Amino acid sequence: MSGNKWFMFVLAALIIGACSPKVRTVPTSTVKAETEKPVVKQDNAEKPPVKTPEAKASAISLVLPLNLDHAAAGQNYTVANLKAANMSADYYQGFKLGLDSAAAEGANFKLQVFDSKGDAAQAHSLGLNPQVKNAELIVGPVFPDDVKAFTDMLKTARKPIVSPLSPAAPATFKNQNLITITPPLEYHAISAATYIAKSLKPQKVFILTSGFSEERLYTSPFKRTIDSLSKRKIQVITIAVVRGNLTPLARQLNNKVQNVFVVPSTKQAFLMVTLRSLDTLSIKYPVTVFGHPNWEKFAFLKASLLQKLNTYITSSDKVNYKSSETNTFLRSYRRTYRTEPTDFAIKGFDQGLYFGQLLADGEDMNKPDLKDFTGLHNSLHFVKKPGLGWINTHVDILKYQNFDLKKVQ
Repeated sequence: MSGNKWFMFVLAALIIGACSPKVRTVPTSTVKAETEKPVVKQDNAEKPPVKTPEAKASAISLVLPLNLDHAAAGQNYTVANLKAANMSADYYQGFKLGLDSAAAEGANFKLQVFDSKGDAAQAHSLGLNPQVKNAELIVGPVFPDDVKAFTDMLKTARKPIVSPLSPAAPATFKNQNLITITPPLEYHAISAATYIAKSLKPQKVFILTSGFSEERLYTSPFKRTIDSLSKRKIQVITIAVVRGNLTPLARQLNNKVQNVFVVPSTKQAFLMVTLRSLDTLSIKYPVTVFGHPNWEKFAFLKASLLQKLNTYITSSDKVNYKSSETNTFLRSYRRTYRTEPTDFAIKGFDQGLYFGQLLADGEDMNKPDLKDFTGLHNSLHFVKKPGLGWINTHVDILKYQNFDLKKVQ
C-alpha cells in the first residue's frame, strides 16, 4: 500500500480479529481440596466488589474488497485493485473507531473482516459462509455487482445487510433486508424538486437535457415531485439542448423573476457549452441553476461561474470541518492511525458508531422505523420500502456562495 494507509494494520486485523472493547480474560475459579476447611465469614468482613458481567459481544461481519491475494510475495496490485484496497482500509479504520466509540459505554463487539476481492463469485461464496451470515449485522459488500451476488444468497434470512457506499437503486437488488446508506439519485432529484416547489416557488422550471436516456433517472422523479407538490401549477418544460442553443426558450423567459433551470447532465462537453450559454442568458434574464450532485467533484466546473449562475446542487457527502465533533474525530483518528482520514474513513466512522449504538441498545433492525442519526459525513433518515429494505433519503441542498458551497437546507 502507498503512503500512510497502514495496510499491514488491516492485515493484522484480519488475522487476529477486531473486538471493541478488547476481549478480557476471566480467570477460572480453583476447586477446593476435600481436606480444605471451609472459611467462616465474619459479619464485619468487607464484601468483595460485585463485578458487572461483561456485555455479550455482538458479531458484525464486514465484507470489503481488500484484494489481499495481491499483497502476497510476488504479486502486484493493479491500479483499480489498489484503489479498492485503499478505500477498504480507510473505511475499516473509520468503522473500527466508530465501534470503539460505541463500546466506550460498555457495549462489546466482535468484528469479523472478510475479503470480497471485488469479485461477484467471491461475494456469492461469502453469502453461503455460516460465519458471515450468522452475525447480528452484515456490512458490505461495496460494489453493486458484488452486493447483488451476495444478497441473492440471503433473501430468506432476516439479517440486516448494509450497503455502505454504493448509491445504486435498491430495486437493483430487491432484498427486503438491505439497508442503503448512500441516497440513490432518485432522492437527490426529489430533494431538489421539493426545495424548488416550497422555497423558490417559480411559475416555470426548465429541464435542459443532453439527450442521454440515463438522465431520466433524475428527470422522472423530479417532474413527479414538482407536479405532486404544486398540483401541476408549476409548469415543467423539458428541452434537449444542442450545441448550447437556448434561443427556443427566449420567448418563455421572464426578466422580472428568477428563471429556474435544472441540468441533470454529467457530460463535460455538454456542460461547458450549456453553462456558457446560460451565462450569456443571465445578462438579460435572472437565472437560477440546479445541477447534478456529481458536479461538486468536477474540477472543470469553476466556482466563479456557478456562483454567477446562482447554482444549487444536492449532496450527501458534505463534511463540516469547522464543527467541534469533526475536529474531535480528526484528533482521535490521527492519534490512532498516524494519518489523515479520507471521506471513506469518515463514512466508516459514522456507520460504525450508528450501528454500534443500535446493537448496544438492542434495537430491532427488522422493524419499519430505524432511528435518525446526524453524522459527520451525512445524516441518516430511513424509509422502509416493501421488498427493497431501508433507504436513507436525507440529502442536503448546497449553494455556491463566496466561491464555496454553503448548506442552505
